[in-house]
Amino acid sequence: MSMSRARTRKRARMTVVFAGLAMLGVSVALALLAFEDNIVFFYGPTEIVEQGVEPGQNFRLGGLVKEDSVGLANDGVTNLFIVTDNNANVEVAFKGILPDLFREGQGIVALGALNNEGRFIASEVLAKHDENYMPPEAVEAMKRAGTWKHTQEEGN
Repeated sequence: MSMSRARTRKRARMTVVFAGLAMLGVSVALALLAFEDNIVFFYGPTEIVEQGVEPGQNFRLGGLVKEDSVGLANDGVTNLFIVTDNNANVEVAFKGILPDLFREGQGIVALGALNNEGRFIASEVLAKHDENYMPPEAVEAMKRAGTWKHTQEEGN
């Protein structure tokens, strides 16, 4: 009798442990699914050209605003410019007010997605904050493209 009762208790404990592990597994799976929608990848112009990023996929684009590339679209509201890593170029369209520090030759990071024509439609544009700073994402993109040449310590 005593042996049977011990087995029943052991079986009940094992059932509780397995149920707890199953619930933990489901919780982790749900958390990972939720994070997947919020993960935003970072690409430089060369990576976009070489890897063929899918239209509609949100990501961050980093690089330099190409000289003589800033203008307005025919609608008079959309800002057009080119982001480069000195190896490849990506056309960018942004409806909104550009940051005060936005200018040609400066580093930027933009959040958005490519359209079907390969133009990056930005929902947000961030510009560098002083004359020595380059966004780390832009520096990394230029390093991966092999075009990073900076005499100061990184991050400054």
